[in-house]
Amino acid sequence: MDGAEHTRRTNDIGDFLRARRGRVAPESVGLPGGPRRRVRGLRREELAQLAGISVDYYVRLEQGRATQPSPEVLDALARALGLDTAERHHLATLTATERGPVPTARVSPLLRRILDGVADGLPAFATDHRLDVVAWNALGSELLGGLADPARRDRNNARFLFLDPAARNVHPDWRDRAAEAVGQLRVAAGRYPTDTPLLDLIAELTALSAEFRAIWDSGEVVMCAAGRKRLWHAASGPLTLDFETLHVPAAPGETGLVVHVFGAEAGTEGAAGLARIGAVVEAGT
Repeated sequence: MDGAEHTRRTNDIGDFLRARRGRVAPESVGLPGGPRRRVRGLRREELAQLAGISVDYYVRLEQGRATQPSPEVLDALARALGLDTAERHHLATLTATERGPVPTARVSPLLRRILDGVADGLPAFATDHRLDVVAWNALGSELLGGLADPARRDRNNARFLFLDPAARNVHPDWRDRAAEAVGQLRVAAGRYPTDTPLLDLIAELTALSAEFRAIWDSGEVVMCAAGRKRLWHAASGPLTLDFETLHVPAAPGETGLVVHVFGAEAGTEGAAGLARIGAVVEAGT
């Protein structure tokens, strides 16, 4: 590990731990709160006590000077901080001695056929760890603002969300989508601290978007899941769709891709909206 990487690793660990302990209300863990506290959330010594470790060791860990904390220490900190599964994985990644080399994204011919062959009415697209959209089907392209046409929108989802005003029309719940994007970039940066294009993207968004900076400073960590999202398209108006994220395993030296698939039950407003968007796609082919 060179000096620059060590500094980034130290900053990542410290920033994450400070943000997480700042999130914990003292009253929620049986400690006195009130306006006289000068520190938001938990003090270092309070977190160390809750986790059952020495204050000196915790300070060294937050400063990046403690190496290879045991799984027991990480579990104790995770419990004391109330970390969810994604945050626990992220803390373990940040404190690992070795992290993987920067992978490359490859869209296999089979994955392209899968996307094109997804059942009628199901928009789909695939992203890499930098949130670059690397593959899509026609309906997915149109639903998400015109992925197939680089003149219509940037193919990096984070850059689109924070730097293109059109993203706020496509995503009515923009703040939720923005937090997801930042959280996913944080996980990727922890996993691949030497990924220059990823670091350049984060630096660009930090410089150009105050909203990105605010979310990044919060220490948000997110992993792709499933559920429902609200979107908007000129042909359909607002629509609420179910979504699933499918993880494509990576070959050695490559990054695993995430396939995002949207859909709606037959007879619903969402299904009718997708049919109208599908008609736009058909008209343009």
